[in-house]
Amino acid sequence: MSDNKNIDQHTGTETTDHEWDGVKELNTPMPKWWIGIFYISILWAVGYAVAMPAIPLLNGYTKGLFGWSDRVKVAEAIDEMHAERAVNAQALIGAGITQIENNPELLRFATEQGKALFGDNCETCHGKRGLGVVGYPNLNDDIWIWGGSFDEIKYSINYGIRAAHDDTRLSTMMAYGRDEILEPKQIDDLVQYVLQLSGQTSDGAASMRGATLFAENCTSCHAVDGTGSRENGAPNLTDAEWLYAGDAKTVRASIFDGRNGVMPNWNERLREEQIAALTFYVHSDLGGGE
Repeated sequence: MSDNKNIDQHTGTETTDHEWDGVKELNTPMPKWWIGIFYISILWAVGYAVAMPAIPLLNGYTKGLFGWSDRVKVAEAIDEMHAERAVNAQALIGAGITQIENNPELLRFATEQGKALFGDNCETCHGKRGLGVVGYPNLNDDIWIWGGSFDEIKYSINYGIRAAHDDTRLSTMMAYGRDEILEPKQIDDLVQYVLQLSGQTSDGAASMRGATLFAENCTSCHAVDGTGSRENGAPNLTDAEWLYAGDAKTVRASIFDGRNGVMPNWNERLREEQIAALTFYVHSDLGGGE
């Protein structure tokens, strides 16, 4: 038998009968340590399948000798997390801003919870970190149509703006052009007066005519001097802050069709302590609260 062995002349290793294009395969056995690990792995796999949930069955799976369940452990961990949070959550209910700020643990909880809630529920409209987009206000500044105190922000979050709730904040800007309340020329004059109120370049004669129209149609909400009214949700027209932009074309569109955006009421989706945390985040962490 030894005479029939084919030895590779370069390595001195016996070859197998496999040959391809003049190249022969060396008959090199696996190291014994590797083979040992391989068999140990097989024994480990069999032992694991017996001890732990592993083998799928028709209507379930084998439970294993230890009866371990990741699903149960995760549920227990979640229950423990809720139990730990329950104390701070309860403390948030009815807490004012001073109470939250003077309690380091409650402050941390409210900030982290509020940030998560804002990202999940508010960034879609108000933008990243509440910087706002056209039609959705910036929550970082001090310009608040309905008021920016802690309690006023909480009320807005709870009941929304023009939402389907009995306690929602409600106001209506009429569509002066679409509903033919004013003539197109009158709307043009009113636009010039609004531009003058905000310190922009305007047509003097048209603005004077627009002042009369403003007094007759707009002062009940925007006040005689155009500074607005939080009670009516009417914005200040004398500054440079505009929810829909303050150029002549956009102002005319606002007067012609009216502006009546909707913010949903969150009290039917979020719990009381979540609204408190969200209110604190908007008021204090974003920095726009008064």
